[in-house]
Amino acid sequence: MAEITVEKIRELRERTGAGMMDCKKALQETGGDMEKAIDYLRKKGLAQAAKKATRAAEQGVVEAYLHHNGRVGVLVELRCESDFVARTDVFKELAREIAMHIAWAKPDYISKEDVPKDILEREENVEKERARAEGKPEAVLDKIIQGRLAKFYERVCLLEQPFIRDDSKKVRDVIAEKVAVLGENIVVGNFARLALGE
Repeated sequence: MAEITVEKIRELRERTGAGMMDCKKALQETGGDMEKAIDYLRKKGLAQAAKKATRAAEQGVVEAYLHHNGRVGVLVELRCESDFVARTDVFKELAREIAMHIAWAKPDYISKEDVPKDILEREENVEKERARAEGKPEAVLDKIIQGRLAKFYERVCLLEQPFIRDDSKKVRDVIAEKVAVLGENIVVGNFARLALGE
């Protein structure tokens, strides 16, 4: 087992943003192996991320991002629980990556809950008529529509979109991973995307 030094604990803290005691415990549990300790913290934190989702997030940053020589601009408000976390490189990098994602993916809403009821109903009706036109049996229409609505949410809702840097994860998964690392609730408060000529 490798020796667990203060320097090693500090390095793990800098790499993950986790608390000193959590870093020490992670290194103890993994025999001082830095990479395993990072994985340990991520697994432990992801399980706790759901619990943190109800906590107030009133600190944070507004990140600005310009793309294509200033032809596309994004402002995103990313919130957390403390000014300490808002100032970390991990948090700032997440805000920047979400802003870049918005510039590229053009979401209309943050989450499923933000989609207006009339737009959702219109989408359901369109998909129902499309399924009928394809000759799908009435008995399976609801299942087909739910599947197609999931695709609709992926197109229009930021949190449901496959993340541009790793499309095996959704944006909400990437945020949950950072919640696990930073130990605080993280919320996308608002965003605006402007594109020249659109």
